[in-house]
Amino acid sequence: MIPRINHTVLFELLKALNAPRLFVQLLLALPAAVRQRELELFVKYVVNETSLVDAAFFLDVWWEIMKHKEGEQDKMILMFSTLAHQHLSESPDEPCQPAKRFKGDPFSLQSPRIATGLLTVLIDGLKQISGSIVLPKMKCCALANLVELLSVFTVIERESSSLPVKAYLDKIASVVTIWNDDSENRYNRRGLEEKVKEAERSVSLLSIVKLSSEELFVGLNFLRSLLQSWGEELQCVLNNHKEICYESYRLLDSLTAFGKNLISYAKSGDLSEDEKEMVSELGQIIVDFLKKINPKLKGRNSDSSVMALVAMAIIEKRMDRHTEMCSIFASEKAWAFSKDWVTCLVKNRALFQKPELVLKLLETTVTFSLSADNRESRELQSQVVKTILECYTELPLPDKNKVISGVLASWGGQGLSLNLKTFMEGFQEELNLAFNQITQSASDQGLTKAVSSVARLALLHPEATVKKVCNLAVVNLGTHQFLAQILCSFPALSFQEARDDPNRSGSLLERCLKETVWGRLSSAKEKEQFLEFLTFLMQPSSGHPLLSPAEVTKAFVLPHLKSDFAHIELSLQILSKVLEVQPGPEEQWLKSCYPFPLLLGLCKLLDGYTKYWHRFRDQHCPSLETKDLIATTLSQLCEVLGQKAAPAPEVWIQSLAWLRRKVELLDWTVGLRLKKLFGDHFKNEVPATLFEICKLSEDEWTSRPVPAYGAGSGLLAWMECCCISTALREQMLSLLTVDVDNPEEVNLFSKGFLVALIQVLPWCSHSEWKRLTQVIESLLHRQVLHVPYTLEYVQYMPLLNFRPFAHYLQFSVLFLRGFQLLCSSSCSSWLPAEAWQHVVRLYSSSLTDLLGSVKRDSLSHWHSADDKNPTQEVSFIYIQVFCHVLHVVAMLPDDCSGEPLLVLALEILSQYETLSASDKSLSSALRKANEKHFLESITDNVSNKELRATLLQKLSKL
Repeated sequence: MIPRINHTVLFELLKALNAPRLFVQLLLALPAAVRQRELELFVKYVVNETSLVDAAFFLDVWWEIMKHKEGEQDKMILMFSTLAHQHLSESPDEPCQPAKRFKGDPFSLQSPRIATGLLTVLIDGLKQISGSIVLPKMKCCALANLVELLSVFTVIERESSSLPVKAYLDKIASVVTIWNDDSENRYNRRGLEEKVKEAERSVSLLSIVKLSSEELFVGLNFLRSLLQSWGEELQCVLNNHKEICYESYRLLDSLTAFGKNLISYAKSGDLSEDEKEMVSELGQIIVDFLKKINPKLKGRNSDSSVMALVAMAIIEKRMDRHTEMCSIFASEKAWAFSKDWVTCLVKNRALFQKPELVLKLLETTVTFSLSADNRESRELQSQVVKTILECYTELPLPDKNKVISGVLASWGGQGLSLNLKTFMEGFQEELNLAFNQITQSASDQGLTKAVSSVARLALLHPEATVKKVCNLAVVNLGTHQFLAQILCSFPALSFQEARDDPNRSGSLLERCLKETVWGRLSSAKEKEQFLEFLTFLMQPSSGHPLLSPAEVTKAFVLPHLKSDFAHIELSLQILSKVLEVQPGPEEQWLKSCYPFPLLLGLCKLLDGYTKYWHRFRDQHCPSLETKDLIATTLSQLCEVLGQKAAPAPEVWIQSLAWLRRKVELLDWTVGLRLKKLFGDHFKNEVPATLFEICKLSEDEWTSRPVPAYGAGSGLLAWMECCCISTALREQMLSLLTVDVDNPEEVNLFSKGFLVALIQVLPWCSHSEWKRLTQVIESLLHRQVLHVPYTLEYVQYMPLLNFRPFAHYLQFSVLFLRGFQLLCSSSCSSWLPAEAWQHVVRLYSSSLTDLLGSVKRDSLSHWHSADDKNPTQEVSFIYIQVFCHVLHVVAMLPDDCSGEPLLVLALEILSQYETLSASDKSLSSALRKANEKHFLESITDNVSNKELRATLLQKLSKL
């Protein structure tokens, strides 16, 4: 099958064709034993009457063997390999099955690496022909071949032997440059692509089976002898810049690397002392040799233009390490924005779809934009920008976040907007259009598309994008949660801004939220949406939280926890939302937020309410409506702190003691709000007079000097305790000591209760007042509080059963008596106008609750088979309460009744009207007429014309 051929003819033919690579490919396609015999024949041919051409061809064959890589063979070589393994196999017993197809890799039949036998044959051959090598260029080649071969076996760590990509490119470009300048070199007239491919082969030498120690040291000794023999001549040649060629470059490059390898190799523990000495000696010879070479001539550095062309060729033809080359291509600013560079980028954009490459391209583009001052430059920049955006768009979301993080780290919140005007063309229109579409199609199905749109905008101008989302989340009803989901898809936007700028401390998102919230929320709905939006950013249903509770607390609460802050209520609402966020099992974020100073700040806000109506007019203080929020937040904080953030016992006790000392300087009621936090560590401190009316355990309670609480003030202190919390109210009710069997004591308690109620009322928040009304109900039911019902608004004695509704009448009369006391001359200058309005609102809310309770009770009686229809009783109650309200209106100072009492009076008449309409009894007509006449006569006495006219108009329609 394979014809026999005379070896001399074959070698002469290959030599004449100057085809060392073809020879090596055919040689290495043979079975292992056959190839060694063939190489030995070749060496035998060369050493016999060696000519310069023979020596040159031998060295070229050696170098091709070193550069050989599997997979480079063409179809002809693969066919030859298949036939050679079939017909030249050493085992005669193996059947020779003809190949049906040239399929697969025939080299799988052979060892993947070149056997060391070939290499020893080459070294022996060089020994025999070394005397025939007389030209300096050939001597350089011979030494370079030998050094390259020995270098492979003296590398300690193969993993570290791979060149960094920058050095790799420089080496290839240097080789190409030398070939371009050397007209005698075979590759001088080849195209750039072919030169680069060949240079790659020379840089990436094959992996070879390790030589035996004996063979290795034979080679090292031979190298030493050659250096000693040829060294002086070669130094003269190498110092002559006119003699620089590819062979001299190879020699200097390989010797430099080999010298470093020998130093490490000599230090390895595998060598004997003699071997170490020999290796060190050779290393010193190499060092001495290189010292005598002019440093400027040791290497041939390529210029930037050649390096750029080489890099682009590697990328375009997908050669070895082309993906690494993309990194250099993207970041090397000296090459950027030439026409070839732009063309290469556009053509190979798929290779640049990686976050680190997109970032490098952006940095390069920003640098170029600073000098782009003509039309052509701007057109190239526009083309590059378009390509970069396309690469970015194709990235998965995590990689887009990496790019956004890089943009923020390099250029801050304004991103590319300041440096790349090309990026920003039409940005505002794109921003508005994108978010118009997002808000109109807010749904889980549209989330992916929305995230993709926002990703592009966040790259161009992160700050503007975040501000737009925050603003829409507040003003666009119902989309805040969807917008928060979009933001949470970009953890990169939690970027921490420069700490050295006081105006930009914290994260970009925090700053945008602050600009959105303070002074910008115009309605309760917007405030509600903002709070829900903020909560979702801390605890999204999916994705990453963009804000931590600690960050929100430090940004929106701690700096603003003072009474003169205009938006203290919103700040407290934010804190309340933060405390509702469920942290992880190990998360104790509260520790980093100065929890005890935070508690003290809330306590001081509550303390400020003790002087609420007596403060200076220009002194800002949160409204009484905010008092409940402060108290609730303080309670939340105590609970969270007790559960999650308790540190070491000693530190905990020291912190509590510090807080206790600070709170002692505040109103005594503030300390009771920390009762749950203080626990068993401290007793509850109250005025001594509270002990006079309560059975307080001395194990839990102790007195403190409070000058304002003199004799007879115990009931006032007791009532203030009831206002603090539901639990404390129930405890105070259970500890109250009133002897109900002693009429004088009950009477004295009832009068004192009314006085204390009037003292507490103006300072109560809605929740505190509601607790007090529940105290009144409890005392009335238990008959501890005596409230006699007078007949001042009764024309005749009604023969009705008022027992089920008695406490409602007493409740209304108690308030009437309270206002009589409050509006008396002794209290006339006690409260400012704003306080009267607050008191009226509390009174109105209590009577509104009373009317609702009357209605519910009457319905329950109607549905009970055992009870009589209570229509007349309920009508009587409505009329009495209406009279009481008008009585209060008559007593109030001018302009203090306001709208609440008018609304209340109209509500009473509406409920009375509904009840009367449902009464179809026989005697109802006369009774209704009498009741209407009575209501009109009472209303006629109202001094406020507008109120009187409105009520009479309502009565006329009954």
